[in-house]
Amino acid sequence: MSRPLLDDLRRMIEETRQGVAATVNTALTLLYWRIGKRIREEILKGERAEYGEQIVSTLSRLLMTEYGSGFSAKNIHHMMHFFEAFPNEPIVSTLSRQLSWSHFKEIIYLKLPLQKDFYAEMCRIERWSVRTLRQKIASMLYERTALSKKPEELARIELDALRDEDRLTPDLVFRDPYFLDFLGLTGAFQEKDLEAAIIREMEAFILELGIGFSFVARQKRITVDEDDFYLDLLFFHRDLRRLVAIELKLDKFRPEHKGQMELYLRWLDRYERKQGEQAPLGMILCAGKKEEQIELLELGSSGIHVAEYLTSLPPKELLREKLHRAIVLARGRLEMSGAAASQCSNCSERGEESRSGERRSREEQIAENVVKLLEGK
Repeated sequence: MSRPLLDDLRRMIEETRQGVAATVNTALTLLYWRIGKRIREEILKGERAEYGEQIVSTLSRLLMTEYGSGFSAKNIHHMMHFFEAFPNEPIVSTLSRQLSWSHFKEIIYLKLPLQKDFYAEMCRIERWSVRTLRQKIASMLYERTALSKKPEELARIELDALRDEDRLTPDLVFRDPYFLDFLGLTGAFQEKDLEAAIIREMEAFILELGIGFSFVARQKRITVDEDDFYLDLLFFHRDLRRLVAIELKLDKFRPEHKGQMELYLRWLDRYERKQGEQAPLGMILCAGKKEEQIELLELGSSGIHVAEYLTSLPPKELLREKLHRAIVLARGRLEMSGAAASQCSNCSERGEESRSGERRSREEQIAENVVKLLEGK
């Protein structure tokens, strides 16, 4: 008997096993969603909360007798939350090809609809394991993205594009702050120490950056008018189809850092950008930053992202408070700039009525989200 024959048969068996497992996972996930939907619809017919608990308790007892512990009261509640968190069956059908029931159980109890959609889509795109998903949620990845700082309407547009077209945007890729505690840097250190530690722990650094980054060069030499400059780190992001230049700063962000990065990006665009690629992006990793400086410099229009890095993790509650404050401030600035633009462009009575309607619609949406949040609890 030839060895190639045995290898081929093993490969065929393993491929079939994997295919069957994926098919079973998809079927079970959709079954749990439909069970949750059907029970929720039945409970809504009742007028008392006790009615719902009676139904769950009775169904659980009967189904466990016939089909086992997978239909305990606890699991049935999971199924009902599943339907409430993802009411669109075609979306669930698509996600279930990549996400297991265990993935969904980690996501459905998140508070905000945008959070749930963000983690579900990123899980699908980057093929996270359940353990990785838990780590991403625990590190508050969503709150660290630029997406979380946008008004809900704009954030929803980007998530819809990710779902429908698999199109990643920089606001889904870049984070702030970045956690570099794995570098093991303590006490006083220099930029070369930070860079050397990143090179040493490149795999962990890329995992913190996110899937899609590929390392290109360290201390990339850039020559302009016979003067040599050195870019700390150069990456390429496969999904964005862009070079990403990274500068490391030990101190807080300063306005002159913008000019330095703009020079690097223009040089890369002229001499390194390949056909079919988008314009290069820049990221300045620094020990701190001041928001008004960032806002006045309009770094986004230059393709530059400024983010803090943390070489040691603060207490989780302190980090959550800091991220929440940053999100509120960023959304407030966007809303103020949007309001100012609206007043300049349209001061007629009709325009005022339109804005009033938008405010009412926003207030109604907020009220609906609060209701959903309370129900989710």
